[in-house]
Amino acid sequence: MFCGAYGFRKSQQVQRKHYLSLSSGEGPVFTPSLCNLCQQVCLNEILYASQQVDSHVEMIVMGKKGGRADFEWVYTDQPHTSRRKEILAKYPEIKTLMVPDPQLKWVVSGMVLTQLLACYLVRNFTWKWIFFWAYAFGGCINHSLTLAIHDISHNVAFGNKLAKWNRWFAMWANLPIGLPYSASFKKYHIDHHRYLGGDQLDVDIPTDFEGWFFCTPARKVLWLFLQPFFYALRPLVVNPKPVCQLEIQNAVVQLTADLIIYYLWGLKPIIYLIAGSVLCMGLHPISGHFIAEHYMFMKGHETYSYYGPLNWITFNVGYHMEHHDFPSIPGSKLPQVKEIAAEYYDSLPQHTSWTRVLWDFVFDDNIGPYSRIKREYKLSKQG
Repeated sequence: MFCGAYGFRKSQQVQRKHYLSLSSGEGPVFTPSLCNLCQQVCLNEILYASQQVDSHVEMIVMGKKGGRADFEWVYTDQPHTSRRKEILAKYPEIKTLMVPDPQLKWVVSGMVLTQLLACYLVRNFTWKWIFFWAYAFGGCINHSLTLAIHDISHNVAFGNKLAKWNRWFAMWANLPIGLPYSASFKKYHIDHHRYLGGDQLDVDIPTDFEGWFFCTPARKVLWLFLQPFFYALRPLVVNPKPVCQLEIQNAVVQLTADLIIYYLWGLKPIIYLIAGSVLCMGLHPISGHFIAEHYMFMKGHETYSYYGPLNWITFNVGYHMEHHDFPSIPGSKLPQVKEIAAEYYDSLPQHTSWTRVLWDFVFDDNIGPYSRIKREYKLSKQG
């Protein structure tokens, strides 16, 4: 759908420059090579217009107003593997960042205790204030805790030698979320890194039904609102795996904690926790990272970073290109990766607003659940 050196046409570059940026060097210098580039851009514009005519005719025939009709299928390996090798060869000091984060356990524990205190404080609130504070406060903490669990799944809390400690600590971080989550997330998140975009392997990618049905602004808003449910149920459809012992333990620990909270303070604190988790992982500014990370806003680019202030409360999940290049580096140290290997990241497309990402996801016909890169991996599914 997009053409040009970075996969987007000029008009869309102007439209999106305030939230999706490309870093460059000095100002333009008019050289023969630049003239050739301008000629190429003009040719790309003509090609793009021709493709758009064909695309709109096809959509009219199919009874759709616009949007993609399939995923973006590629036949190349994910870019993170080769870039990781290249960066490590040039900057071997990055290996020194592959150590546990000693502060993570204290930050996470503080957040868990804050939510337990909030459970006590909301026990006598009216229902409208329960849902208000769940969305405005508690859900933000819970969403942040899911991203702490994401970090912990890479064993950055206690290191690889104490892998079990990481699993149990993730269950501790899971308590305010209200529903068991951490063990199942770990099981599938490994595949997301190893088989990024893998058909029937990477359950982060929407199903064909999601891509086909949620193709209008109203339906995409509904899809964003229901995102927590799709993330929970999609693995059972796309790549079901046997329930493991850790998942049973996670469920028992979570149910026990919920029953204790219910016994002490009643139902309202339980609703406060679960409602916050569901609402803030759905249609919420922080949830923009779900779309920003891997949805194809520029043709050929499947991972994007965001370097804005919301990283302060999301364990730097916005540094997503750096994270996929070096998943064993804690989120707290990912800015150092970008600083050391700046030339590898500054020229790549990046988002500057998660809220703007959500807006354009809803109202841009060229972006939707189908806007993901997929590839086939020639291997058997891992159980």
